[in-house]
Amino acid sequence: QVQLVESGGGLVQAGGSLRLSCAASGRTFSSYQMGWFRQAPGKERETVATITWTGNSTYYLDSVKGRFTISGDNAKNMIVLQMNSLKPEDTAVYYCAAKYNRGRSVLRIPGVEYNYWGQGTQVTVSS
Repeated sequence: QVQLVESGGGLVQAGGSLRLSCAASGRTFSSYQMGWFRQAPGKERETVATITWTGNSTYYLDSVKGRFTISGDNAKNMIVLQMNSLKPEDTAVYYCAAKYNRGRSVLRIPGVEYNYWGQGTQVTVSS
């Protein structure tokens, strides 16, 4: 049974940092790309960052470039999203997801095409 379990969310002041982790289990993810998504109340879900399991290809939402970093720890089957210089507009539920992709580059595809999802973790940034 495939499981993606997020952790690391919480409440932080603007300018602060949080580190989100996604622990993946239940299968081999070497042929998958992993993504972090977020959804704020009343807004559509958006792709925050994605990475191939090899780590050679990444994508970032324009508004988080230079502030967020996605990385993988293959030995631990874990994906991490380091979030620095957080802003109130980063407030949302953050989800980890996995999409089968044997290519070398991340696929720019909507979340609905991802195969597996975590339960989400709340990130709240106060002003």
